[in-house]
Amino acid sequence: MTGSRTVPVASKRRTPTEVVKLKRWGRVIGGAAAAALVVVIIMMFATSRNVDWPVVFDYIGNAAILSGVVVTVELTVLAMVLGTVLGTVIAIMRLSQNPVLRWISSTYVWFVRSIPQLVQILFWYNIALFVPTLGLGPWLTPTNAVITPIVAATLGLGLNEAAYMSEVVRAGILSIDKGQREAAASLGYRPAQLMRHIVLPQAMRVIIPPSSNEVIGMLKATSLVSVIGAADLLTRAQSISSSNFKIIELLFVASLWYIVATTVASIGQHYLEKKYSWSSRPMRRSSRPVVEEQV
Repeated sequence: MTGSRTVPVASKRRTPTEVVKLKRWGRVIGGAAAAALVVVIIMMFATSRNVDWPVVFDYIGNAAILSGVVVTVELTVLAMVLGTVLGTVIAIMRLSQNPVLRWISSTYVWFVRSIPQLVQILFWYNIALFVPTLGLGPWLTPTNAVITPIVAATLGLGLNEAAYMSEVVRAGILSIDKGQREAAASLGYRPAQLMRHIVLPQAMRVIIPPSSNEVIGMLKATSLVSVIGAADLLTRAQSISSSNFKIIELLFVASLWYIVATTVASIGQHYLEKKYSWSSRPMRRSSRPVVEEQV
């Protein structure tokens, strides 16, 4: 009689290092519902009989629309340059030891942020009602000849942006440790040199992300200048729609160009943040061997 031999059976127990992923049905259901909603919205617009899609595609590359895109980009650049430069000056004034400078800068930020942006644009466009002429002595020029719709739009957008950029720049400056300022001052750095060479380069890591968001916001805020006929993208689209009565189609055209401009600005924001994030990166170890000098 042969003896029976026990055959070892593979254990079904999981090893301690095995990771079991939980099935999160809530995420799956939520994602599927959101995707279905997006598909329904896209199909609703794509199959709507009230939207003449050939007209949308015809006007995407229209010369008047393209000129409006150029004006929109120009207004964005001019307003952001004015707002950034003036905002930096205001931020430095608010951090000054001079109480008069602090009061003036704080009052400017409070006053400008209290007034709607559209009201400021309309104010500069109608400034001739308050100041009919500009100049000194015999050299007088009608205000309307100087404050054109583009100039009024730039002033309204740029001066408003300066109040917000001043807070962004001030937050970046305050993020730098005081010890670095004291060390630079002990080395003989003057206040202007300290700000230019020590503080601002390091503060850029904090300033860049919100500043990029301000640029994207400015791209969309330029649509407000359509109320004064500044020949921007929305103004051009409205002008064309008033003649062919394709209001929704031209709004789609303007929206598509705003999406393109915003996407380009977002890509630029990504590379700027990557460039100025050097202070948060870990230092790389040198691959070169260390050679000790023999004394």
